[in-house]
Amino acid sequence: MKLDKYIGCSRAAQKLEKADLVLRNAKIVNVFTDRVEEGNVAITNGMIVGIGDYEGKEEIDLYGQYLTSGFIDAHLHLESTMVNPQVLIAKAAQHGTTTFMVDPHEAANVSGTDGIDYLLEQTKDSPAHVYVMMASCVPATAIDDNGFILTAGKMAPYLKNRRVLGLGEVMDCMSVINGDPAMNEKIELFDGKVKDGHAPGLTDEQMAAYVMAGITTDHEGTTYEYVMKERSMGMTCHIREGSAARNLEMIVKGIVENNTNTEGFCFCTDDKHIEDIGREGDIDHNVRKAVSMGISPIAAVKMATIQPARCYGLRRTGAVAPGYDADLVVWDSIKEFNAQMVFYKGHRIDDMLKVRPKPCPPQLLDTVHLGVIDPEKLKIRADGGMFPVIRMIPGQILTEREDLVLPAGPDGLFAPDGELDKIAAFERHKATGKIGAGVVRGFGLKNGAIASSVSHDSHNIIAIGSSDEDILTAVRELERVHGGYTIVENGEVFDTLELPIMGLISDKSYSYVDRKVRRMTAKAHRMGVPKDMEPFVTLSFMALPVIPEIRCTPRGVYSVTEGKIIR
Repeated sequence: MKLDKYIGCSRAAQKLEKADLVLRNAKIVNVFTDRVEEGNVAITNGMIVGIGDYEGKEEIDLYGQYLTSGFIDAHLHLESTMVNPQVLIAKAAQHGTTTFMVDPHEAANVSGTDGIDYLLEQTKDSPAHVYVMMASCVPATAIDDNGFILTAGKMAPYLKNRRVLGLGEVMDCMSVINGDPAMNEKIELFDGKVKDGHAPGLTDEQMAAYVMAGITTDHEGTTYEYVMKERSMGMTCHIREGSAARNLEMIVKGIVENNTNTEGFCFCTDDKHIEDIGREGDIDHNVRKAVSMGISPIAAVKMATIQPARCYGLRRTGAVAPGYDADLVVWDSIKEFNAQMVFYKGHRIDDMLKVRPKPCPPQLLDTVHLGVIDPEKLKIRADGGMFPVIRMIPGQILTEREDLVLPAGPDGLFAPDGELDKIAAFERHKATGKIGAGVVRGFGLKNGAIASSVSHDSHNIIAIGSSDEDILTAVRELERVHGGYTIVENGEVFDTLELPIMGLISDKSYSYVDRKVRRMTAKAHRMGVPKDMEPFVTLSFMALPVIPEIRCTPRGVYSVTEGKIIR
């Protein structure tokens, strides 16, 4: 802290001069004593300087409402919200989130360092703490077809940026475990800094090797038993509740039933649509749901504040105490957790928060390059033999493999029947013409297709449909608008959400994106997609070759467990 700032804070702490702001009559959630304590909070120069009988140049009476530090999203991808980062921060801040731990690997997979720089620039002056964990796996694996290769050498300059705190989720677990030199170079580059994990389905022995590399967190745990295995090895577990991956209920149920110590747990959203944040909340939703299931309110607050702050070495974030940034939230209760007022460094954030997106570099607006599409590559022969089908799991981004005999049409080709649909991935970065086609079960789409250029993590175009013609119509529509979401019904485009910035982010308002996604999601459900499945987010994970068990990539159907193309 600079001396002049410290002197001002010190004088206010000693009551030698009035504080800038005093929040009176607060019920303060103390994350150090695990108690709710009544008091007045004094703030000067954006910092909490004392709790007690202070006078302020400005005073706000909280009338006994609850006060906590601002919530921290321990792991998210800004791009997954589909709106400009400033729009997301403004919306999430209204729900009490004031610190964001961002992994920019979606942007990096499409546009490399230009994409990372875009996110850093857009969030530079935001009324929130926005930190970056440098994307570690661009591409995610050797079989991916993405737009950029991010090496340790290209990462190195970012170490000078104070907002870059460490290495983002290391998805290519086997490269770590097997000692791949390029991966090890990245891990060594971030020696002494936090390294996030991405470790679904590892054996005990593999996890031991993974942790030995210095990886300390994971957000991919889906069961209580798995996260406790991670905790036993010292990992911090981020409990994820996003739009498609909703893991909180299963994990928290185990924590409550076993009276488990919650100190090694944090909350994150990972991938959450902006309309879901508007509808149910951000990290406040995680906290509210955990409390409703039996986690104590103070423990839940700690999982959203001081614990992620300590995980990432944020010395002045995460508590209502002297010396901590005045990032504060006033709540109606510590059961309902409805934010009444939100402060960032002592300044109130309100609904009139100005969002002023900065210009987008032109190269980020031209990233969909399909080239010549050969319809023959979509055809799947149903010859009576077993075919590896992707089975979707509601509420999860995991899949299971089912070997089935496919229904055939008169021409001997696979004929989708409503229970089984066709899935296809189209390479969109370098116009190679690669198309991988497979079969999916559990999506239920009838008489049409949906497609997305948001397709983790390489972000090629992924589509599911009941006919090749509808799939091709959907893909060409996304090529026309330079990326986005689209739905086709009976050969006609029903609606499209344009995402022209890297094929990931809209240049429109929150209300525009919200309206479009709601309309298209409702249509997908009317066309047969299960009501408990978020169609677009679920679709976006069907090409990700680092999450078990089976995926569809532009090179074909890929078995994650076997590590090879199987169709």
